[in-house]
Amino acid sequence: MKIDQIRKNAYAMPFHNPSYPKPPFRFVNREYFIISYETDLDALQAVVPEPLRVDSGLVHYEFIRMPDSSGFGDYTESGQVISVVDEHGNKGSYTHAMYLDDEGPIAGGREIWGFPKKLATPRLSVDGRDTLLGTLDYGTQRIATGTMGYKFRELDIETERRKLAETPNFLLKVVPHVDGSARVCELVRFYLRDVSVLGAWEGPAALELHAHALAPVADLPVKRVVGARHIISNLTLDIGEVVYDYLEPTEYVKLAAND
Repeated sequence: MKIDQIRKNAYAMPFHNPSYPKPPFRFVNREYFIISYETDLDALQAVVPEPLRVDSGLVHYEFIRMPDSSGFGDYTESGQVISVVDEHGNKGSYTHAMYLDDEGPIAGGREIWGFPKKLATPRLSVDGRDTLLGTLDYGTQRIATGTMGYKFRELDIETERRKLAETPNFLLKVVPHVDGSARVCELVRFYLRDVSVLGAWEGPAALELHAHALAPVADLPVKRVVGARHIISNLTLDIGEVVYDYLEPTEYVKLAAND
């Protein structure tokens, strides 16, 4: 291969057979089961990166079915999202942990945006005809179980669409150098685009988390479940932008000034 050929075609690993295509990615009939719960505030502050700040004691535990996603295929995901506030006082969501069952979105999510993704076995289904059931297994161990009354009460579709479309999402992206040090260490922001909500419901819910050394979802313990939502939507996962470079801290001032 010529040097110019490498430069022109390099965008993902492996170079000769990338694990995923270029973004953006379109999702059809994407199904969310989100349980919001109160946790320990000190535990949240220990994992939310500055310059973000914890907005409240809320964590949103998610089970997500993605049966039709361009470039990524058919897969399921589960993990924790934290309510945060940025340096300008804008509310947003910080993705703390995600576990999924498909190599393409694990590699692409980590390498492009910095999603904190690991391989596991999440599932989302209807159990016993009247219960929405989400589970997460890491290896042979069950580490999360969420339940909700199936389609108990309808939610306003436009309100849920705005939440998905207008909320900034933040990620801590780390890419190592060949010597093991950080080559990239950035706070990334992205938005979901072209969002339509096909249905949205709420209902009584419960969530159980179990300790695990390599999948520590229980480190943000459940104090009280405050609500749950079940949403079916179509949306596009758009490209991201760097809002803070931890290796070049002064860069944030310049980016923020142009925001």
